[in-house]
Amino acid sequence: MNPAYATTDHCFTVPLDHSVPQGPTIEVFAREVVDPARSGEQLPWLLYLQGGPGGKAPRPSAGSPGWLPQALKTHRVLLLDQRGTGRSTPVTARTAARFPSAAQLAAHLAHFRADAIVADAELIRRQLCAGEPWETLGQSYGGFITLTYLSHAPEGLRACYVTGGLPGLAATADDVYARTYPRVRERVHDFYARYPNDAPRLRKIADRLAVDDIRLPGGDRLTIGRLRALGLALGMGDGFERIHWLLDESLDADGDLTDTFLHQVEALTGFTDSPLFAVMQETLYGQGAAPSAWAASRALAGFPEFAEDADPLLLTGEMIYPWMFREIRGLRPFADAADLLARRGDWPSLYDPHRLAANQVPLAAAVYHDDMYVDAGLSLRTAREVGATRVWVTNEWEHDGVTASGGRVLARLMDLAAGRA
Repeated sequence: MNPAYATTDHCFTVPLDHSVPQGPTIEVFAREVVDPARSGEQLPWLLYLQGGPGGKAPRPSAGSPGWLPQALKTHRVLLLDQRGTGRSTPVTARTAARFPSAAQLAAHLAHFRADAIVADAELIRRQLCAGEPWETLGQSYGGFITLTYLSHAPEGLRACYVTGGLPGLAATADDVYARTYPRVRERVHDFYARYPNDAPRLRKIADRLAVDDIRLPGGDRLTIGRLRALGLALGMGDGFERIHWLLDESLDADGDLTDTFLHQVEALTGFTDSPLFAVMQETLYGQGAAPSAWAASRALAGFPEFAEDADPLLLTGEMIYPWMFREIRGLRPFADAADLLARRGDWPSLYDPHRLAANQVPLAAAVYHDDMYVDAGLSLRTAREVGATRVWVTNEWEHDGVTASGGRVLARLMDLAAGRA
């Protein structure tokens, strides 16, 4: 049987801090993927920028990820494990615990934002592509990285495709969460409308957690806050069903929480594979002198319908709270460093508005009208502020449309960027 893809692994040594090229280094891993029938051809490169933050690149298998077969019709693809993820000198609870102080860990983590990822990509491009510009596909947070790329090194780019990830160029963490809570509220109500029996079931589970010390398999206490964090999945195309079927097996005949339910809750809310998602979440919006100061937690007070004793119980979404770093085993080694990052007020700018306004690199973006994670209003404002940008607004897909569509979203964006649509 012929393999679906031909792959080549690449490892690159890069500076931890690109402003100090002779300083400490880390390894960055990327996997080259090509159609076996075209492996000997000179094909244009497409760099995939994974969502997150803190998410490793997808591991290819036949027909997966859903956009890959479409990309391989015309391109050689590079699946980048962004620094700190996958095989790129991963940042884990174990490695974090080795730092002698929270200040040193926080200083280390400050080098894992989009500007550093772009600098890694440029170093890799010069080594791998003989200096030729390449194209990028940025999913979700990968779109944020794309705008940083266009701000810092547009000469490295031939065309860019963004799916569900045009950031607000000047949006603070406070701006973002003021818009996020209402979208999550509506999504939870839509979920309960589809599965009305799940609302009383979740309320029953939460009432039990309020009085009983129920432990997850790894030893963490299951709290109402951690139960509500399951709502992170609701913005994906299969999110409603994933949560519904999880709840369907949550209680046994005696009304006790099942081992199956506890195991899955731990896996879905433990951040074991992606601690940087939690640690770096609010640093995405750090630019200039305003610290994030746990913006999602502060904003929560303005939405009383999200109270833990409310009925119906509202799940939360892409929000990270200080309690997570004390209650979740995989995040505890980061707790004090995360507090320091939340107080930091001297983040360098990620975006250059003047350079973006004058941008000439074709940028095609899919904005999902009902996106729970990335605000469509902010995305459309950014589209108006960036030159050479064409936008497709759709409610046909959720946030994972680039994968769920089987390549149709990517094909549409490639046509847009090339002026064919």
